Amino acid sequence: MPDQRERRTKAATKTAASPKRSSHQGGPEDAARRACRGLSRLIGHRTEGVSAVRRAEEGWRVHVDVLEVQRVPDTTSLLATYEVELNTRGELTQYRRIRRYRRGASDD
Repeated sequence: MPDQRERRTKAATKTAASPKRSSHQGGPEDAARRACRGLSRLIGHRTEGVSAVRRAEEGWRVHVDVLEVQRVPDTTSLLATYEVELNTRGELTQYRRIRRYRRGASDD
């Protein structure tokens, strides 16, 4: 039966041998959540949802739909789609508005 010292040595060896992850390993759902949260904090508007998530060379590219101007009736509210880029650690690195539209409008 191994004594206390042997157990500690084995545990330390396992820890030292395990690879360290320097990048964030989240999937598309995690990227979507992080993009919505980060964009909302930056621009101060409520996010409505995500219309696209795709892997990018250095992380993720997410299209986030945002309510920019709330109007009555709701079908006349102005929404926008922002392209948000996250790095491999899941941090927002840049964003840009790529589309602005009325809620009741259909795609062209």
